[in-house]
Amino acid sequence: MNNQSDVKSPQKTYMYEWYVVSVCMLAYIFSFIDRQILALMIEPIKRDMQLTDVQFSLLHGLAFSLFYAFMGMPIAILADKFSRPRIIAIGIAFWSLATAACGLSKNFTQMFLARLGVGIGEAALSPATYSMLSDLFPRNKIGRALAVYSIGSFIGGGIAFLIGGYVIDLLKNLDTITLPLIGQMYPWQVTFFIVGLPGVLVALLIILTVKNPPRGNLKVDAEGNVIKPSLKNTVAFLKQHRQTFFCMYGGYSFAALSLFSMMSWAPAFLMRKYGLSPAETGYILGGVVLVANTGGVLFGGWLVDWLAQRGYSDAPIRAGVIGASALLIPVAAFSQVESLPVCLTLLAMAMFFSSIAMPAANAATQILPPNQMRAQVSAVFLMISNLIALGIGTTLVALITDKVFKNPAAVGDSISLVNVVACLLTLVLLSFGCSQYRNSLEREGK
Repeated sequence: MNNQSDVKSPQKTYMYEWYVVSVCMLAYIFSFIDRQILALMIEPIKRDMQLTDVQFSLLHGLAFSLFYAFMGMPIAILADKFSRPRIIAIGIAFWSLATAACGLSKNFTQMFLARLGVGIGEAALSPATYSMLSDLFPRNKIGRALAVYSIGSFIGGGIAFLIGGYVIDLLKNLDTITLPLIGQMYPWQVTFFIVGLPGVLVALLIILTVKNPPRGNLKVDAEGNVIKPSLKNTVAFLKQHRQTFFCMYGGYSFAALSLFSMMSWAPAFLMRKYGLSPAETGYILGGVVLVANTGGVLFGGWLVDWLAQRGYSDAPIRAGVIGASALLIPVAAFSQVESLPVCLTLLAMAMFFSSIAMPAANAATQILPPNQMRAQVSAVFLMISNLIALGIGTTLVALITDKVFKNPAAVGDSISLVNVVACLLTLVLLSFGCSQYRNSLEREGK
């Protein structure tokens, strides 16, 4: 006998929700193109601006991460209060124009200031996106949604290498290029215009097609009143779970250091050790990043959801432990082999396993906090991780190369040394953090 309870309701398709993921991923692609294109053009920029490795690392790491880190929190507070799509769109337009301004730079100071602008704009994207996606997807789907968004970083990084390689190859026989109203420019300066300005169209797409979703899972006080989004309340929440966030922020920041030090210095390593041209390096690394890093991110998101479905409440932290354990050997070995194919195989493995941490960290920062604090909790993590990964990690590789090995060709040894230490710190902090994360979820009733 059939009755109403026997009739299955149609499953939600999440078509609009996945559209939002896709368009935010597109923005993330452009953010990483604009962020990563600098690494491939290390040699011509150093030559034309007469920079050292340390100065270049400051442009690639500290200049970007400084304002990316410290502007993240005030922008995140706005994202917890106001329209997240609008904040994202403004940020995209800002960093796109700042990237184009890098192409107008004539010296280290001008480039440093332009890179500060790129960091300010990109600080608006991820905290607001994480918060928005957490309102669009249930807990058992958030890992995959964040993973699909996160692959934008590596699609962007891969495209940056490919486009950069193509443009460098196309313009390699030209000393300068003359543009209307601007005058003579180096080919690498023109590249910044090519990759930067199209981002303005993405900003328009988001502002016209994405709506701010209703906020759910709002935390209330003892009287039943919704707690307002504020820095004071977020700081109180972080203090309440300080051991959890110490392990989570620290562990995943060192995981980010491992990833971004490889992304930043792999071009220089391949060119200096194997004699590859910038164009060849761009094509090779573009393929590695598009395959290995995107595969690692998708696997990481699947792993978080798979562990959660099997009852592991600490799934976002446990997935990070698994990734760091698998990363240790390839990241130590890739710089020590003489064969280019073997090196690239080990580098691809290292890129794959280091990328698992990205969706896992994002899921961890969204599942535990209440809705009105999610963007701010993410912003604190991005502040810490970017200062450690980009501000310290990329410069540390340069300092060890210049001051310890005193040989530019030893940059691969510096990458491996920094990565092994970072990987071990990740393992220690996240292993201890599993139990802390479980305890915090219980305290929050999740």
